[in-house]
Amino acid sequence: MNVYEIKTMAERLEGNRYPGRGIVIGVTPDGKKAAVAYFIMGRSVNSRNRIFSLEKDGIRTEAHDPSKMVDPHLIIYHPVREAGCGLIVTNGDQTDTIWEYLARGESWEAALRTRQFEDDGPNWTPRISGIQAGDGSYKMSILKAADAEGSACARFFYEYPAIAGLGHFLHTYVCDGNPVIPTFQGEPERVKMVDDIDAFTNEIWNALDAENKISLYVRYTDLKTGAVDTRLINKNK
Repeated sequence: MNVYEIKTMAERLEGNRYPGRGIVIGVTPDGKKAAVAYFIMGRSVNSRNRIFSLEKDGIRTEAHDPSKMVDPHLIIYHPVREAGCGLIVTNGDQTDTIWEYLARGESWEAALRTRQFEDDGPNWTPRISGIQAGDGSYKMSILKAADAEGSACARFFYEYPAIAGLGHFLHTYVCDGNPVIPTFQGEPERVKMVDDIDAFTNEIWNALDAENKISLYVRYTDLKTGAVDTRLINKNK
């Protein structure tokens, strides 16, 4: 086994009907840009009734058709927020918890130790989080149930240097499942980054399952100038 093997996002997603929600963080091969991508998928009508909308400091999830929104719990949140020169990206309202802790000088680890997996048993969907610093280095975390009953939370933290061309991919589920969706296992997956934001956006979007994909957000930040370039795709236009 080559533990340093790097696969493209297309290869990581190929044939996977339901990886759930996913975070990708890394640095472009030319070493010039910090890159972040976040996507959501859904199987239920409520989950699929969503779009990403742009905010001044990132994005927010919203109901595509508010009249069809059954329960905003775990559905509506602020997945991407700027934090100083860095960027927070998560799959839930822990984004705000992290932002608040950082704003008062505390660590993101301390923030995530106050949170746990989602209360949607028997799946106990993990809370996945990432934060990228102004120099391109980044941290990732997954909070997941320690047992099938959801009686305790296991917390995992990862820290990565900025390496040109390398990124890491963390998603909520291994694959689709019935009645229980299997929780992501192991370390974040090593992925090949792409210099061109449009090529990277298209690679991810086209590789996601056509029936279950909902929205994708990609953001490239110039490490020298701080200039930001973003792409946003909503299946529900």
